[in-house]
Amino acid sequence: MTNSYEYIEASINGNLGQITLNRPKVLNAINRPMVSEILSAMEGFEENEQVRVIVLSGNGRAFAAGADIDEMANDNAIDFELRNQFKDWDRLAMIKKPIIGAVQGFALGGGFELALCCDLLIAADDAEFGFPEVNLGVMPGAGGTQRLTKLVGKTKAMEWLFTGKRISAQEAIQFGIINRMTAKEVLLEETLKFAEGIANQAPLSIRLIKESVLKAVDAPLDEGMHFERKNFYLLFSTEDQKEGMKAFQEKRRPNFRGK
Repeated sequence: MTNSYEYIEASINGNLGQITLNRPKVLNAINRPMVSEILSAMEGFEENEQVRVIVLSGNGRAFAAGADIDEMANDNAIDFELRNQFKDWDRLAMIKKPIIGAVQGFALGGGFELALCCDLLIAADDAEFGFPEVNLGVMPGAGGTQRLTKLVGKTKAMEWLFTGKRISAQEAIQFGIINRMTAKEVLLEETLKFAEGIANQAPLSIRLIKESVLKAVDAPLDEGMHFERKNFYLLFSTEDQKEGMKAFQEKRRPNFRGK
């Protein structure tokens, strides 16, 4: 299955929903229509029971080299407020299925923010991350200061945001920004293989694990523990829990159906 978009490509392959940023001539610079298309594709995958994992990648030499500066150079604060500039970004954060990003080349500015919206990241060894907004007299506005700080801590986030420094894939893996690093020639292949492994797990377990981990990022420990416990109990009302434990007892692979 393939859907037609102007700025991205979207398709379903088995249990994977794939989104590819597709403005390679401008290194996949992110404009407002592209974000809208990404959201449309992701929400479509969210509603499709066949899709269990979403994979996000970029076509060409970069994941996304940043926001489309030409689009916003003449904007002002009132334009942003009236347009509700980041409403689609906020909805991306509501996707409940796991999102895995495959990053090659540049993931800068808005491209880095989009990568940080993913639950897991696999990067090519040539990948570079960073927030160069300070060099333009602005700052990240789609969650960059918040998500980066939660990942790496205040001190390192301040350094990278103040200087606009580019972060290599090697440094990104050291600070927990990415999960794995691979040769760029096999990046998408390795990402899809990794995604397929997750897609074979019980979908409702994956969904509630994601909810619980995201809760842990912001909630006090006791509140997070209570949230986790409720989700643990809830999974014992699913068919997949019965199937998973029965398969374990019978020494066979479980057949999870997401019910």
